Amino acid sequence: MTSPNIRSRIDQATMAVSEFSSLYHEAVDKRRQLLNKIYREDAHLVWNGHPLTGLEQISKFFDNLPTSNHFIEGMDTQPVVAGDDTSSILVTFSGKVRFTDHGFKPFTQSVILTAQDNKWKVVSDVFRFVE
Repeated sequence: MTSPNIRSRIDQATMAVSEFSSLYHEAVDKRRQLLNKIYREDAHLVWNGHPLTGLEQISKFFDNLPTSNHFIEGMDTQPVVAGDDTSSILVTFSGKVRFTDHGFKPFTQSVILTAQDNKWKVVSDVFRFVE
């Protein structure tokens, strides 16, 4: 049987991610200057095996990507239950992305969000093309 605290965290994760999903992918596709508000200062990004650490490196990386269009086909969310009261959420996305002058490429993405100043922030982001 699920404890009330875990049930509450599952509900919280589901609600938070529905907002986060559209905000995040819209920022990546159309408003990259907003990404510095979505990622934590000490966040980690692994893009197809290429690791980046910190908001400055992550922002520069996204600024240098060609224009993109993400289409989310699947999403799952789970609270990270580690025995403490820290609120974290694991989000997995699958879909396809198109970059300027390229066809669609399927991808998967796993993001860990954590609560910071009453907002959800990305602490870890792993993106991989599915070949």
